[in-house]
Amino acid sequence: MTIAQQIAMTDEEIHDFLGQHQTAVMSLAGEEGPYSVPVTYRFDPETENFYFRLVYPKASEKREFLPDVPECRLVSYEESDPIYQSVMAKGTPEEITADDITPELVTQLGETSRPLFEMWQSSRANLDIRLYELDPDELTGRRINTEKHEE
Repeated sequence: MTIAQQIAMTDEEIHDFLGQHQTAVMSLAGEEGPYSVPVTYRFDPETENFYFRLVYPKASEKREFLPDVPECRLVSYEESDPIYQSVMAKGTPEEITADDITPELVTQLGETSRPLFEMWQSSRANLDIRLYELDPDELTGRRINTEKHEE
């Protein structure tokens, strides 16, 4: 019989993983059903907060879900056969307004990967750029070895 080995990641392993990756999928729940969107993020291991920006055209479907989303899941993952790793953060993203900007936030956001504006069909003037901070209520990680092991 074969069994995949799954272990929970330590806080240090979670921090290392999130520091090495800057992409995730953010899933939100809406009245019409779930909605998921890829995001780039910056993770601060000292506070365990995520910083990200969402860039979308003015008529984007994302507007139905943000900024008044009660809760989301942010999942970053990697598969490198035979190892699969994922980290999940659960919490409520808070929009960062112009009044909230501090030198510390500028530093955090400045280290976040940026989406390429050229990928949008709309001109840059028609894009809405919003900044968010997520202080997760829950932060967990898993590592699964899918290599076959005999029992």
